[in-house]
Amino acid sequence: GRFSVLTAVGLFPIACAGIDIEDLMKGAREARKIYANPRLLENECYKYAVARDYMYRSEKRVELFVVYEPKLLQLGEWLKQLFGESEGKQHLGLFPASVSFSTDLHSLGQFVQDGTPILFETILYVNKPNFDVTIPYDQSDLDGLNYLAGKNLSYVNEKAFLGTLDAHVKTGKVNNVLISISEISPHTLGHLFYFFERACAMSAYLLGVNPFDQPGVEIYKSNMFRLLGKKGY
Repeated sequence: GRFSVLTAVGLFPIACAGIDIEDLMKGAREARKIYANPRLLENECYKYAVARDYMYRSEKRVELFVVYEPKLLQLGEWLKQLFGESEGKQHLGLFPASVSFSTDLHSLGQFVQDGTPILFETILYVNKPNFDVTIPYDQSDLDGLNYLAGKNLSYVNEKAFLGTLDAHVKTGKVNNVLISISEISPHTLGHLFYFFERACAMSAYLLGVNPFDQPGVEIYKSNMFRLLGKKGY
């Protein structure tokens, strides 16, 4: 389930993958303490939830989660389930989608820039990548990329991020929410899990729906079991 990532159900496969779950839970506990602050203007988690609600009430219908770090690609998949299954009830809620930039920039980036203005972007940007590559110098310069020689790939990625942010916000008039992550580690991942779970719960309550049930999902499951001939359906 979407809220089980910090339970034994989620922690067991995470541990099997060689990730330090003690450090992950330490990050989640840290987040729990920080985001228990009831003062809205001092609570980044609640401010994010309110920003989402504001976007929705401003006729935005899609929240596009954007990552520039391939390691966060599957986090976007979890966010789609977390928010889609928790908020999408009573014909309410934002439709959650996710993209990987710069991979999706030439395709979906076109829609974001010039398409129907139905969305806003929530960017998860990592300030310090775990690994980096220095771009080499090519004697023949066949690809015309020697102007990048000596620079790190993270530097190029940062410029792609800043250039895209400027284009989408200033020219495309697309609202952006930026969530900066210091680095990718079990600790920061645990912090992020709790941050988004708490923000999701508050977002659903602002809509007036229960974030912890999934009546629509149960309907398709019942239909599937009936068609498969399961007893009792």
